[in-house]
Amino acid sequence: MRGRSKTDWWGVVLEAPDGPALARFYETLLGWPIAQEEPHGAAIQVPGTSSYLSFDSSPDYEPPVWPAQAGRQRQMMHLDIAVDDLPAAVADALALGATLAEFQPQDTVRVLLDPAGHPFCLYLDT
Repeated sequence: MRGRSKTDWWGVVLEAPDGPALARFYETLLGWPIAQEEPHGAAIQVPGTSSYLSFDSSPDYEPPVWPAQAGRQRQMMHLDIAVDDLPAAVADALALGATLAEFQPQDTVRVLLDPAGHPFCLYLDT
């Protein structure tokens, strides 16, 4: 693409009431370092890549509902994270501030909500 940067950086941005706080949650959950932090946002880098997850503060943020409900804010995307020990990974996420979603569609997947309410999935990597 014309105008593309030489660093090849690309990423996904999630909104939250407090972007830097959500970045710290995922930094600890995933073990990925914070690459940039400002008062209204932060980004964590996927190690060994030019990819990142960024978190922007949005004062009017409305968390999505899971599962989807008519007339309510739907999730626009979610993160899938492979794990070797599903119960241990869930326990770690809960200790960091995630909550377990009430609806669980699969035995080898756990849907959790991050502190801002974004659904994410921990799935058993078999």
